[in-house]
Amino acid sequence: MKEKLTIEKVLERGVVEILPDKETFLNLAKKKKLKIYFGIDPTSPNLHLGHFVPLKKLAEFQQLGHETILLIGDFTAQIGDPSGRDKKREPLSQEQVQRNMKNYKPQLSRVLDLSKTKIAYNSKWLAKMGLKDVLELASHFTVPRLLERDMFQERFQRGEEVWVSEILYPLLQGYDSVALDVDLEIGATDQKFNMLVGRKLQKIYQKREKFVLTTPLLLGLDGRKMSKTYNNTVNLTDSSDEMFGKIMSLKDDLIFQYFRLLTDISEKEITNMEKGVEQGKLNPRDAKEKLALEIVTIFWGKEKAQQAKKEFIKVFREKEIPKNIPTFFSPKTSYPILDLLLYLHLAKSKSEAKRLIKQGGVKINKVVVKDPKKVVEVKEGMVIQVGKRKFAKLTYDGQ
Repeated sequence: MKEKLTIEKVLERGVVEILPDKETFLNLAKKKKLKIYFGIDPTSPNLHLGHFVPLKKLAEFQQLGHETILLIGDFTAQIGDPSGRDKKREPLSQEQVQRNMKNYKPQLSRVLDLSKTKIAYNSKWLAKMGLKDVLELASHFTVPRLLERDMFQERFQRGEEVWVSEILYPLLQGYDSVALDVDLEIGATDQKFNMLVGRKLQKIYQKREKFVLTTPLLLGLDGRKMSKTYNNTVNLTDSSDEMFGKIMSLKDDLIFQYFRLLTDISEKEITNMEKGVEQGKLNPRDAKEKLALEIVTIFWGKEKAQQAKKEFIKVFREKEIPKNIPTFFSPKTSYPILDLLLYLHLAKSKSEAKRLIKQGGVKINKVVVKDPKKVVEVKEGMVIQVGKRKFAKLTYDGQ
């Protein structure tokens, strides 16, 4: 059951800290309409549940009537945020950034009411900065202060490089607060340094306070940092079936973190489920199934969530073939298995395809393929499966 949304609830659940002072911010939020923002650098075309945590917090402030801004860092994405990185990000071209953010609005509309959301782009002010402006901005910080971040210190210890562009990144992101003139910035804990730089700059340029609210970092499905590199993300663009299946693969010890950060289920109900699992009265799989239903409902609605549940049971418990799978026409009568997996987009390379076969992760019509040198004779309607969630069907007229 959902709890009534109040400013106290917004500041309690899914919040690590509010700087410089929670009580002062709480009193301010009760007195006036605040200007609040969250920023995303478009380094990927897909937003994921890790982004959803601070986005959800922004949406809650929006529901309480505050002014909300979604900032897209189309300029800063070309530099690359060093936060949490053990090596330099590869710089992106302006064209890559434009492609990445092309479909952001449909994804954001699943979380925010875009009719009440101002969407801003930091290229509007950062692209106009000259050398004099950048030097003036840099004059407010010392080199030791900018280099004290953990990931920079770790690189120094390994004898690796720290680039000037990485040192300047927090100043540019921080200037976003000045340009937007906000009361509060929301971001995950890995953004705390950047957000505090923005707080200092806003005090210098705007002569007023900016509060900072940090949200927890949501771990990926396997317990590591949520990242496309680890293939452990749940993307907002995932289909309802794929989203449900991914949540069901979540590590058991992350179930209740996901409940608290991603859903509106009451703390009392979550605690009761948690105790049920600890006492052996509730199977973690059943708790995970409820979690998957809740999350898919958020993005796809109740009907699609129920359909995804039925499809999951059919495919993963009853070992049946999914109802809707991609179908490919085969122009050939036979394929080496490695070539076939590449043709069907079930593997990214022959080495990956070979590894999948050796791990027993490839099936043709439910029969495991054991030989990476196998030549597959194409038959109409044959189904190729990789892992638990990837399927493809071949159509061939045999002529």
